[in-house]
Amino acid sequence: MTTIAVLGNGRVGGSLAAALTRAGHEVTVADRTPGAAAAAVLTAQVVINATPGSGSRDRLAALREELRGKIMLDVSNATVDGPDGLPADLLYPGSSLAEQLQEALPGTRVVKTLNTMLFPVMTEPTLLTEAPEVFLSGEDPTAKQTARDLLVSLGWREEWITDLGGIRTARATEAAILFVPHVIRSNGFTPFAITVAR
Repeated sequence: MTTIAVLGNGRVGGSLAAALTRAGHEVTVADRTPGAAAAAVLTAQVVINATPGSGSRDRLAALREELRGKIMLDVSNATVDGPDGLPADLLYPGSSLAEQLQEALPGTRVVKTLNTMLFPVMTEPTLLTEAPEVFLSGEDPTAKQTARDLLVSLGWREEWITDLGGIRTARATEAAILFVPHVIRSNGFTPFAITVAR
């Protein structure tokens, strides 16, 4: 069992919290109530960033000391939204939200994952008719192993998990968010994941 704080209680954060609880982990969800995030983080081994990516860096930088020594799974994408509310561009071109967080939180081990799929697939990968894939980006091998273990507890098979390397590789997976609005406009909100066919 892992003690987990989920920051963000929208569709993504709520779904992850419920699924991780069902998997036997001890989960606390922090909403926007003042002090809620700091309190949740203090007792957690792992922190999941499911806050809106456009404000994640500033919001989490304010928790630098509370997050020191923690593993953070960053599942958010930082985008500039178009008129329809769907992602239209990247907020950090030439970088990534994961890199921005790692820079702002040098005492925290950041792992980027679960950001290349529609949110229902995060917690139920068998929704898809083809084998899905989930990617890991981060500098710390122990943190990535923890991320891998949590993914397996959510139903991801080991062979579906691909370690891309260091945190800079998150640029690639975060850029994949630009596929999402086009796929949604073509097929609606049908669950999907970006997968490398082999």
